[in-house]
Amino acid sequence: MVFLNHGSFGGVPNEVMDELRRRYDHVRLDPVRYIVEELEGDLDVARRAMAAFVRCDAEGFAFVCNASAGVNTVIRSLRFQAGDEILSSNHEYNACNNVIRWAESRWGVRGVYADVPFPLRDEEDVVRAVRAKVTSRTRLVLLSHITSPTALVLPAARLVRELNERGIDTLVDGAHGPAFLDLDVSALGCAYYTGNFHKWLCAPMGSAFLWVREDRRSRIRPAIISHGANASRADRSRYRLEADFVGSMDYTPWLVTPFAMRHVGALVPGGWPEIRARNNALALRARDLINARLGAEAVAPDAMLGSMACVRLPDRTAAQSKEPSKYHDALQDALLNRWRIQVPIIPFGGPASGGGGTAVLGAGAAGPRYVRISAQVYNTVEQYEYLADALEAELDR
Repeated sequence: MVFLNHGSFGGVPNEVMDELRRRYDHVRLDPVRYIVEELEGDLDVARRAMAAFVRCDAEGFAFVCNASAGVNTVIRSLRFQAGDEILSSNHEYNACNNVIRWAESRWGVRGVYADVPFPLRDEEDVVRAVRAKVTSRTRLVLLSHITSPTALVLPAARLVRELNERGIDTLVDGAHGPAFLDLDVSALGCAYYTGNFHKWLCAPMGSAFLWVREDRRSRIRPAIISHGANASRADRSRYRLEADFVGSMDYTPWLVTPFAMRHVGALVPGGWPEIRARNNALALRARDLINARLGAEAVAPDAMLGSMACVRLPDRTAAQSKEPSKYHDALQDALLNRWRIQVPIIPFGGPASGGGGTAVLGAGAAGPRYVRISAQVYNTVEQYEYLADALEAELDR
């Protein structure tokens, strides 16, 4: 398998899996005693380590199973009035825009979507698109830090600052943020931030976090209400008591995450800064070589890319859009089944206003499409050359 889709989730090192099994074996020897006597202390250690890694205060940090759970936790905790607006964009992850659609049906709010162009020239394209959709009814902005379908690093700090000046809270969807960026959550100034550790940090699947700014914590309740809701303890905040225990589940992915952070960071002499620099350079080199092979132009400036990049493919025809696929596009099936390459093909285009949010083109839709490549420490230039060979062959069929 040539795996070029770490942006979804990628390889977990064997040593991390060994630690996961060790932790799980310890828990299952006596799970009742472990939950009662050890879990809280182990979670405190893991929480403090990971809060320091993403640079936020540990009291506002809570483990969740994925960034979608973080988005759900915030939006389902807040209360809106009919006519209030939640602003997102056409580049936001579909699952997260679905939470806005749920809020529309629940409270009568209006989902508004900024039409961020793609391809784009610079971050001003993003800022202008978001500004154009902010109104006096905007109550919350859902903003990707790194966009999933298009691999763009958005100017989150700048947008959060402008929105704060207008009294509008921002929920930053940082699904790709931890380890992909030199993340400093506190410095962003947002009200809420959620991100995955099971992507670029290489932690086991099911490890992510939600951070809530101190002045907003009283508003936020976990997606699962459990024993902490009426606990009589005075040694911890209500936010802490509710967030840290959400019933019977496997907590070991959260507990192993600090080990993954240390282990993967030690794979390269320069640690995480060097890993980020290496991955960025590899992603840009891979983009350039595939663009050259396909005669394509760059769709985003280098400054807005990190460890992923998109390459424009020939537009999908109406006939191609009707080909059966387990993915977004039958080309992805062909790359996987004939070439053993795992890489996403993303049909993306059109304004958000016409598609109810995310501009990923559905089945039966012709139009622009892109291959999104990821670069992680286990990837090599030769793998992207092989992908270029496969794309040339498949596109000539």
